[in-house]
Amino acid sequence: MDRSFPLDLQRSIQQSLQEIASQMGQPLHEGAAERLYQDASALLDHLSHEPLTLARVAGTLLVYQVEDTEPEELEWFKSQVQQCSSDEEIEELIESIHRVDAL
Repeated sequence: MDRSFPLDLQRSIQQSLQEIASQMGQPLHEGAAERLYQDASALLDHLSHEPLTLARVAGTLLVYQVEDTEPEELEWFKSQVQQCSSDEEIEELIESIHRVDAL
């Protein structure tokens, strides 16, 4: 769908990624933040999405990177995002990753 957002919004998301990474003790240079933004944008290219959804997907990719997650888990997340057909499904996916279900 190639929906691009205004440059100031892109920069804002990238700056937020850098701030979050610093708070996690893993500073992120500008180029790495731009790559995360581009990766998230590419994952969402198949649907019309809101900026917040793009930011949340980019943030999730950042967490996977900072926490040095297994490559299989990252690929699973990416494939799940690509299968989602709406912002709501993506939001539910991200929430489900962080949810701890009691037995």
